[in-house]
Amino acid sequence: MTSNYLLVGSILVISAILMSKIGPKVGIPSLMIFLIAGMIFGTDGLGIQFDSIKDAQFIGMVALSVILFTGGMDTQIKEIKPVIKQGIMLSTVGVALTTLITGSFVYLFRGPLELQEPCTFAFCLLLAATMSSTDSASVFSILRDQKMGLKHRAQPLLELESGSNDPMAYMLTIMLIQICSSPDASVGRLILNFVIQFTVGSLMGYLMAEGTKYLQKKINLKNATLYPIIMLCVVFLTFSLTELLHGNGYLAVYIAGIIVGNSKIPQKRECQKFLDGMTWLLQITMFITLGLLVNPHELLDIALIAIAVSVFLILIGRPVAVFLSLLPFKEPNSINARTLISWVGLRGATPIIFATYPIAANIPGASHIFNIVFFVTLTSLIVQGTTIPWISKRLEMTENLPDTKSSFGVELPEDADSTLSDMEVTAELLKNGNRIKDIRLSNSDALVVMIKRDKKHLVPKGNSELQVGDKLLLLAKNKDEEKKEEKKAKPEENLES
Repeated sequence: MTSNYLLVGSILVISAILMSKIGPKVGIPSLMIFLIAGMIFGTDGLGIQFDSIKDAQFIGMVALSVILFTGGMDTQIKEIKPVIKQGIMLSTVGVALTTLITGSFVYLFRGPLELQEPCTFAFCLLLAATMSSTDSASVFSILRDQKMGLKHRAQPLLELESGSNDPMAYMLTIMLIQICSSPDASVGRLILNFVIQFTVGSLMGYLMAEGTKYLQKKINLKNATLYPIIMLCVVFLTFSLTELLHGNGYLAVYIAGIIVGNSKIPQKRECQKFLDGMTWLLQITMFITLGLLVNPHELLDIALIAIAVSVFLILIGRPVAVFLSLLPFKEPNSINARTLISWVGLRGATPIIFATYPIAANIPGASHIFNIVFFVTLTSLIVQGTTIPWISKRLEMTENLPDTKSSFGVELPEDADSTLSDMEVTAELLKNGNRIKDIRLSNSDALVVMIKRDKKHLVPKGNSELQVGDKLLLLAKNKDEEKKEEKKAKPEENLES
């Protein structure tokens, strides 16, 4: 019955979220907890039966579309602009190199690794291709949950790479599936399909983003809660139309997200909050689903192969691909930065989703690929995911981030020409008197619009007395607006003189 599905699904999600509270205490990424939760409730655990590859692929497709679009919206062009060439190189050439290097290792050592038939070079490359991209959900989650700041622009580069390298891994996986299915397939045709997917995906991403911006500005809905729903439908529309035109849907939604996220549109903040919530729900659902799909006892049969592949990928495959890809660039010029970028090559749900495609295509030995990729993902999340803070400190790549969280929970509209900021009252600030009219703020044009003392919120007046430890909410003109006004005032001053 449908009600039973809802009952089981709700229990699974709530249980996984409660389990995720353990993660930060022991240094395990929350997303890995969701994966483990699925395994606990699965066939070898509490006995929930789930073996539908098609359903898992559909859930993965929906989740990845929203994750990539939301990741694109959160990507600020001004932050990634200095490293955009490096990011594109890592997400294309880096993925191809990872596939070639790791696939070659598996093929050369197929005997000692006791890799079962078929073990052709194309099959080994297919295995490597499914896990050649870093997982955007895992990278975004760990970097942002840990509130880590990384030097040498490593953080925007990592986020750009993880958000944009799924399309390349997807295209390589599909191409290698075609080669394994039809060894006589035309290389020229495969390359043409590859170019078409990339071109159509990029073009559709741009066109759908521009169409979305126009629609959001012109539709003028009275009910503001409908804007995020339109945005969500646009994500699925972008992916579906691009796939129908034989383009890469994942590339399209990521490009559309970047363009929309860096544009001024009505109810943009509400759309972002809604999509953030949807992203978490879909991530949890996707990881639990993949945990249910695997049979843990089967992982024991491929443990030796998977451990060898994991060690090679983490210590050789990924680092070599990163260093070669960044060789033409001066930035990041630090060896420590490039080493950290190599280490933050987290695998997650995306490689597992891609590993279901060979099964759906009836490639011989495809279940072997799925189990190896699942094992490698677990290893990556455990080894790399739990050590990122420690590694970044050892490499002296960590920097303190300013606390941008407001104590008041007040936000201005996106098109406002003013900004809100918090400030804590110190003894130094009160040296000229403890009333608001006595204090000297660094920005003379700023206004105190609210006072927070303990859990009370007070309305400020000129004679309001302040205490050390009070929080002030300040309203000031946006710096960009100030510059515009200064530019307008200069010609007038010249005329007067």
